[in-house]
Amino acid sequence: MPKTQTLSESAPKGTADPSGAAPPANRWWILSIVGIAQLMVVLDATIVNIALPSAQADLGFTDGNRQWIVTAYALAFASLLLLGGRIADLFGRKPAFLVGVAGFAGASVLGGMANSFGMLVTARALQGVFGALLAPAALSLLNTTFTDAKERAKAFSVYGAIAGAGGAVGLLLGGVLTDALDWRWTLYVNLVFAVVAFAGGWVLLSNRRDAANSKLDLPGALLVSAGLFSVVYGFSNAETHDWGSPQTWGFLVAAGVLLTVFTWWQTRAAHPLLPMRVLLNRTRAASFIAVLVTGAGMFGVFLFLTYYLQLNLGFSPTKTGVAFLPMMAALMIMAQVSTTVLVPRIGPKIIIPTGFALAAVAMVWLTGIGVDSDFSTAVLPPLLVMGAGLGIVMPPAMALATSGVAAADAGVASATVNTMQQVGGSIGTALLNTLAASAATSYLAGKDPADKLVRAQSTIESYTTAFWWSAGFFAAGALITFLLYHRGVAEQDPDAAPVVHM
Repeated sequence: MPKTQTLSESAPKGTADPSGAAPPANRWWILSIVGIAQLMVVLDATIVNIALPSAQADLGFTDGNRQWIVTAYALAFASLLLLGGRIADLFGRKPAFLVGVAGFAGASVLGGMANSFGMLVTARALQGVFGALLAPAALSLLNTTFTDAKERAKAFSVYGAIAGAGGAVGLLLGGVLTDALDWRWTLYVNLVFAVVAFAGGWVLLSNRRDAANSKLDLPGALLVSAGLFSVVYGFSNAETHDWGSPQTWGFLVAAGVLLTVFTWWQTRAAHPLLPMRVLLNRTRAASFIAVLVTGAGMFGVFLFLTYYLQLNLGFSPTKTGVAFLPMMAALMIMAQVSTTVLVPRIGPKIIIPTGFALAAVAMVWLTGIGVDSDFSTAVLPPLLVMGAGLGIVMPPAMALATSGVAAADAGVASATVNTMQQVGGSIGTALLNTLAASAATSYLAGKDPADKLVRAQSTIESYTTAFWWSAGFFAAGALITFLLYHRGVAEQDPDAAPVVHM
């Protein structure tokens, strides 16, 4: 018999609902509302990227300032996620969800109306602030609404598919809106999602404060927010400066110090922001790492493949978005299969590393692209393999990262998942951009940069270098998760605090 892994934790007493009441009848409607809200947050990380050239031409900001449209969102979102998750635990998931949705919509309107660079950056930062409240509330709502193992697997397959495919949806939607209307509609479109999510949340959700007897850990909130800000800011500076710049390594060193002090404080605080019981579970730790690695490696697909399709193959923004649809389809199919069939029967130790291995194979396959490659033979097949690999990894990893968490910790555990994905993305973007730029420079050494073919080949070198490193990220993810996950199927320990219903 394979060893059975459990997800028990030393949960505080009184955090679970002992009544064993039936799950809410409207739980599948709740999943729909949560999914819409999550899609709004996830696609916003990429939907604006395609519109940046148009926004730059309209508002007249420089190439150097362009990155701040993306970075402002990432900084606010990543640094405040844990605080947002704990607020949802303390004050209720329904108000956190509704305020997050409404605030995100308001910030989107502000961005769409922007008449200056400063106004657009401010709007993007506010999107990040309210997204940091919304995202963990949404995920914790799933965690506390779906308590049956089979239903939970189905719910997380949907949620994980949205989290994985949302970036591609953003590219498609951003391309269509920019081509058909105007770059401002990449922000205004959030109103459509927000109205549906807010109305549904107002009607369907009931409020419950599972950590109402706790207090907000202000020192912990300041330490972790500053630490996460420094991580993202440091890696963002690596793209515009070099790794030897004090603005890069200085912030990364500060991040290490702040997060170390935060960890020390969490072991001593009376009401810790991130209780160590959430992290000190082997299965959960492996799942957090899986989400981190996936966030880092995915940018090798979305970022550099977008460049390749548009700059080298001449795809329009809309056609570029359409090109990612097969990957999204493969991801959604395998998300369902992995969470409802494979992991429940075999366990994560084999399945999740296999997904990482498929993703690594896909990235190696993509290194074969050339200046005049055909999309249907050189890009489409590895995209399908990539979608399958990510579909196998992301949904079950997200489900296992929050499974068995006491109700009082559901929000902060969900926030940790989002934080890992965001920090992974920031690390991946900085590392891959730097490595790709170095590869292009090395290729051009001793060659005529005025030659169009030479320049085109230098971009291919930069892309394939990024793909090789992404493959390395995924291979490392396969090894780490294989070593960390227990053998067998994860089962909820009967002595663990059960998850409560909304």
